[in-house]
Amino acid sequence: MSIIKDNYRITEGNHMLSTIQKAAENFCIHQIRVGHKVHGDISKKRTFIAYIDITTIDDKIFRVYIASDEAFMQRVSYLFLEEDKSDEETLIDMTLETANLIIGSAKVLSEADHKNSYTIATPHFEKIGEFDLVVDDIKTIAVEDDELIIAIKELHE
Repeated sequence: MSIIKDNYRITEGNHMLSTIQKAAENFCIHQIRVGHKVHGDISKKRTFIAYIDITTIDDKIFRVYIASDEAFMQRVSYLFLEEDKSDEETLIDMTLETANLIIGSAKVLSEADHKNSYTIATPHFEKIGEFDLVVDDIKTIAVEDDELIIAIKELHE
């Protein structure tokens, strides 16, 4: 079962996802400081899933999902809080913070390129579980055996 709504095509959402991917890769390089690989596969791991809605200057609304397995988010928790083993509530907070950091960085990158300027809403926690949401485009960033998922979906009113 494919969770990608359409065949891959160049759209505003795809361009935005590539900017978000760049921001997420920068996060891995400069914060996590471990090599990474990008692919389009989605594992069936238990993930922490957050989202942020973004509104473009032409009033299109996109939902950007940032999700990770527990091991990736534990890396983030150790990085920011120096906790070797965080509880679930802390990992949820770290998921929201990671979403905010990555989407905020992508906004700065987008504005620097004078493309797809947008505003950012408050991050929300979606769920803990398999990433089974219907999206327009999706990428996984693997850091060793840990995973960070970024995905985008245009919202239609």
